[in-house]
This record gives sequence, C-alpha cells and structure tokens, in this order.
Amino acid sequence: MLVNNIDYMALALEQANLALGKASPNPAVGAIIVKDGVIVGMGYTQPPGSDHAEIMALKQAGEQAKGATLYVTLEPCCHQGRTGPCTEAIIVAGIIEVHMALLDQNPLVCGGGMKRLEQAGIKVIIGEYENEARKLNEGFFKYITTGVPFVIAKYAMSLDGKIATRSGDSRWISNEECRQYVHKMRRIVDAVMIGINTVIIDDPHLTARDGDKPMGKQPVRIIVDSKGRVPSEARVFNQPGRTIIAVADSLNGTRVKQLQKSGVDVIRVSTQNGLIVLSDLLIELGKRQITTVLVEGGSALLGSLVDRRLIDKVMVFIAPLIIGGAEAKSAVGGAGVEAVASAMRLKDVTIDMFGDNILVSGYPSGG
Repeated sequence: MLVNNIDYMALALEQANLALGKASPNPAVGAIIVKDGVIVGMGYTQPPGSDHAEIMALKQAGEQAKGATLYVTLEPCCHQGRTGPCTEAIIVAGIIEVHMALLDQNPLVCGGGMKRLEQAGIKVIIGEYENEARKLNEGFFKYITTGVPFVIAKYAMSLDGKIATRSGDSRWISNEECRQYVHKMRRIVDAVMIGINTVIIDDPHLTARDGDKPMGKQPVRIIVDSKGRVPSEARVFNQPGRTIIAVADSLNGTRVKQLQKSGVDVIRVSTQNGLIVLSDLLIELGKRQITTVLVEGGSALLGSLVDRRLIDKVMVFIAPLIIGGAEAKSAVGGAGVEAVASAMRLKDVTIDMFGDNILVSGYPSGG
C-alpha cells in the first residue's frame, strides 16, 4: 500500500487500539512496517499465547521486511514468554530501523529490547507519541510493576451529586450515548466491580452489550459481598462470562459451597470492621492476572476506595438533572475528609461531551 506523508506511528496506535480488550494480560501494541514509502506489513497484539504485533506485521511483510523500517507503539520484548522474543524476529527479518513510542516498563524488558536491537546494528528512535502510547497501556504498566490491577472509578450523577432518588430509582441518570460508551469501556477492561448493595437494589447484568446483543468479549464480574448475601436469582449468574464473589475469610463454609455451586469463583478475603480489605482483594485479583478493574459502584464501595486512596483513574458522567433530597444517595460514601485541603484532587483532567451529558476524567494527584 503506497502512502504519502502519513504519520506511521499514529497508524501504529490505531492498530494498538484494536488489541484493547483482547491482549490482556499482555499490553496492547500496534506495529507498522514501511519500505520505500510503502506499508508492507501491519498488525496488533493477538490474545495471550498468540503472535505479538511485531510478529503479525513481519509475517505480512515477508521478504519485504529486509531493509525496512518498523514503527511500534511499545519496546519489543527480548525475553522468552508464551512466545519467543520479538527482538530476535526483527533482527532475523532484516529490519534496519525501529521507531518505538516508549520503553516497556516490564522489568523483564525495560531497555533490554532497545539494547538488543542496537547491538545488532539496528537504528532505534524513541519518543513519538509517547504520552498517547503510555495512556493506551496505563493499566498494563500499573499491573506489571506492582502486581496490582489499575482501578478506574466510574459513576453517573446529577448536577447535585446524586446517583439515585430517595426511593432508590436511578434509571436513567445518564443518557443513551453515555451508557453505550460504558459498554465499550466494559469490553476493554478485564473486570467490572460492584458492591453487594448494588446487586440487591439494581440487579444489573454487568455485561458489555451493543444494544441488547452481548459483545464477544465480556469482563469478569466482581461482587464485593463480605457476608455472602447475593441472591441466587441475581442476573449476574445467568450472563456470559465469569463471576467472582469476594467474601469474608470467616464466611461459613456451607454458604461458600452454595455460591460455588452457582458457577461462580469465590475469593476469601480478610476483613476489618466487618468490611472486605480492598487492598488485599486487589492483590488477589492481580494474582489472577486481572490488570484493569472498572468500579461501577455503589456509594459505599466507591467511598471505601477513595478513603484508602486505591483509585488510579476517575470517570464521572454528569447529567443536567437536579434530584434533590437529603436522603437521596450521593455518589461517593465512606468516611470522607474533614478538610477540603485533604480531598482527592484530580490532575490531567479531560472533559468530553455526550449529547447534553459531560464526562470528566482525571487521575488522583500523587497516584
């Protein structure tokens, strides 16, 4: 394919986006191979155990890879994992120049891939679209360096900060455009987490859907339920995909067996004052190679995560509604802070419009 004046790294990022929701626990990577102004190969990371982006592009390029330039959104791996090192395949193919957006933060790779390519006489250029590439894999980078998943707090609220009326009605605060965007988010994260009260009150599906049709890839559903109160008829038990219920480590063994018979995975977690220790739960999820968790409520769960500073990213949909009522549920519960100066403040804030709804996204300062 002949291309003039094209931004090859931008095209590689487009390829990488196609891997989101499919590559985990590996990073989502895109690659483009160019020779004499012609794109001769392109690809993105396949599911675990399958080809990485570079290999996909090299296979498509074939003999034309010799003397070509590779654009890749992340430093090529240089270690043996489920698949062989991409650096060796790049060297053998005869690539003479590699542009990489940024170094891989995986300790098994970080800088090693670049060094191996340079040792083989390949010119390496780093830094094109570095910020975009880092944001694309922010969940992977948190997980690979800490062993703990990247936590996204997401909720929809009215202008006065309510997520439901005093009677508990919450359908629908956000508009259809927002809700469809959330389904796309569910498709690309590893897991969706809610508290038991949300299950009891709303009985959600917690699936990724396009209209009424389930999308191919479903997130793991995680219910934080220290006392094992989830109703046996809850809709989460009848949806495609896996369900995990986090219970207190002291929960009666008979109840645990009942839950397991429903086809769910049960994780026993330590408690404090009768509540699941969320930091311990996140560690357990990391052991199961869950790299990103989208927390969708409710108020108590979000409040506990905020109080303990366990949130990596916040996404809030704001609708032009005023619900009112002292007894109406607010978005974030928990203990909160005593002084405004101690409040969680967001940085790198972005604002997007979905019809008449607003999405405010950002990262906790110091996180």
